Order: sequence, then structure tokens, then C-alpha cells
Amino acid sequence: MTRTMNTALLITKGIVSGGLIVAISELAKRNNSTASIVHSLPLVSLLALIWLFAETRDTALIGKHMTGTFFFVLPTLPMFLFVPWLLRRGFTFWPALGAGIVLTVALYFLTLGLIRAAGIQL
Repeated sequence: MTRTMNTALLITKGIVSGGLIVAISELAKRNNSTASIVHSLPLVSLLALIWLFAETRDTALIGKHMTGTFFFVLPTLPMFLFVPWLLRRGFTFWPALGAGIVLTVALYFLTLGLIRAAGIQL
């Protein structure tokens, strides 16, 4: 792939991926239920897989990447319950989000340990 094509692909990836995030955040202002459904779709993961395949055509890498994504989605899920719980109890946004991120990082390390103990290679 030429340098110009590489640059064009990189710019296209940024515009499409960034546009998706902007679209979801704007939709949430108008219709939060619909935005929540769209946001819960693995659109970013699907886009990443599409970009990865377009650039590498390496299906073994994609399979390995999808397996890893599965295991690392699981420790992110509690954050989506923990942060709103903190917000309802009077925490402001940034501290609640920070606590959610700390929880997620801790769960990532736990997940890594469990994956290694199970002998799973990612």
C-alpha cells in the first residue's frame, strides 16, 4: 500500500469512527433510549474488525482479536451499573466515572489472571 493510500485510509478510519461517536452522543440528546441501544451495539468493535481485515486479510488475527475482545468486554459491564449507582447516591460525574474506571481496570487484571490460570492464550 502506498504512503498516500495509507494516509487516506487512516483519515477515512478517523472520520468514520469519530463520526459514529459524535452521532451517538447527539442522538442521546434527542432520544436516549435509541442512543442507548445504538451505543450498546458493538459498532466500534465491528469497525475495528473491518479496518483490521481490510488492512491485513489475516483471519487468524481477527479470530484471536475477537476472542480477546469477548474476555475483556466482561470486566467492563459492571461499570455500566456502578457509575449510575454512584450518581444516584450524590457523586458528581467525574468522581463516579473515575471510580468506574478504577473498578474496570481492577477487573481487567482479575480477568487477565483468570485467563492465564485457565491456560488461554490471547
